[in-house]
Amino acid sequence: MNGPFKLVAPLVVALGIAACSGGSDSNSLPAMTGVSSNPTMRILPAAKSLEGVQVCPNLGPRYGACMSRYVGDSIMPAIAGHVPADYQSAYNLPSATKGAGQIVAIVDAYDNPNVSSDLATYRNQFSLGTANFTKYNQNGQQSNYPTPNQNWGLEEDLDVQTVSAVCPKCTIYLVEANSNNTSDLETAEKTAVTLGAHIVSNSWGCLGSNNCVDPSYFDTPGVEYLASAGDSGYGTQAPAALASIVSVGGTVLQKSGSQWTEMAWNGTGSGCATGITKPSWQHDSGCSYRTMNDVSAVAYFAAEYDSYKYNGWIVVNGTSISSPLLGGVFGLAGNASSQNAGSKFWTQSRRKRKHDLHDITTGKNGTCSPSYLCTAGKGYDGPTGWGTPNGVKAF
Repeated sequence: MNGPFKLVAPLVVALGIAACSGGSDSNSLPAMTGVSSNPTMRILPAAKSLEGVQVCPNLGPRYGACMSRYVGDSIMPAIAGHVPADYQSAYNLPSATKGAGQIVAIVDAYDNPNVSSDLATYRNQFSLGTANFTKYNQNGQQSNYPTPNQNWGLEEDLDVQTVSAVCPKCTIYLVEANSNNTSDLETAEKTAVTLGAHIVSNSWGCLGSNNCVDPSYFDTPGVEYLASAGDSGYGTQAPAALASIVSVGGTVLQKSGSQWTEMAWNGTGSGCATGITKPSWQHDSGCSYRTMNDVSAVAYFAAEYDSYKYNGWIVVNGTSISSPLLGGVFGLAGNASSQNAGSKFWTQSRRKRKHDLHDITTGKNGTCSPSYLCTAGKGYDGPTGWGTPNGVKAF
């Protein structure tokens, strides 16, 4: 392991979280532990307990930053953090039977030379079978990969492992851009579609910028694009701010007895994306531009295997979990080619939403006006959108 660590004894939940059907309001985060295993782990002191340290630096408006926060490493043989069985149980997913033939593409920057072997280790650990996985460079070649980068390597491991966790039968393509300059990421985006992807997940964003990318690279008919909302609290960023993208917010997920509970993560991005035309299917009254987010998923305390930088099992936070997780859910649903960005979440009936999505009603990611843009509540809100999956029918 790199850097100084302190040993943290197993923690207990100190706060009840809003149940999927609602609960009392709070912006505090629980003292999380591993759900499916011994929770003992080391936490990096600079991580501010369980908040985590941003993995990719912000290099300016023409560069994408990955949306991951490193928390710490598991003390083997235990694995701390959420694992595939947790996602599948909490969201009632048909992971064992659906997803075959669906291509989920991940677009990231730089190369992780260990990504394939790390994915194999992850899937073997959780009995997910052999992956149907291919890595490409930004031009669609299975060679001549970009310069390796350990920080983006962590991101790539997280993305492909999270898709695998919820949709082990999905075909997964990783398209590596030459750099995190948005022109390279856009080229990789186009390549993912050319290769035949039905779903493209982006766990990166231009921090504080809604116009750092060309929207035409994220608007191919028959392809469902997703993007992470951000990890710095209230605020918007591209590509998640684009109307052609499913903007994915983040939650905190915890199990109490036999019931899963969930609240908005205080690190998730959300808000009113100034300068981005509001899509016709959005109908919230407090934002005249595109409103983030459409939907959400857990973004807190995920188990990941990374041999390239951290030499084993680690725990991470970030909407980099949420976007590929829902990319896998779209794969399970199997009808991405008929979707139009996030429109289905906004136009389905109240009765269907109540049945097919968990309405997250507590937690917030900042202070804003109107308050629904940064505070979870009944029905639509910015941090969690229309909610988290309850099965795949909403997708």
